[in-house]
Amino acid sequence: MKEKLYDSELKVMEALWKDGDLTAGRLAKILNEQTGWNRNTTYTVIKKLIDKGAVERLEPNFTCRALVSREQVQQHEAATLIGKLFDGSAELFLSAFFSGKKLSEAEISRLKQIVENLQ
Repeated sequence: MKEKLYDSELKVMEALWKDGDLTAGRLAKILNEQTGWNRNTTYTVIKKLIDKGAVERLEPNFTCRALVSREQVQQHEAATLIGKLFDGSAELFLSAFFSGKKLSEAEISRLKQIVENLQ
């Protein structure tokens, strides 16, 4: 994924990640219930996501399919944040993130396992 997804775009993506392929009409109903968006707003956001390559439009019925996973978006956003605020250093990011936090033994154990799996 190359482009940032904005909050409005993430709302559409969340619905697709949760429910799988959805028609644009169904997405409009879901987002109207969740956020109060009208149909035109939803369709505009869908178009932006299609232009970014995050969603594809399938026919018939203007069905929308996510082309990027939640994990891909999370990795992109994390890398962008670390690059922008921590000069690309995951170590500096983690140091700042965990500064002043108390972690449980279970959390520490899971984090150690994640680091070991990186080797």
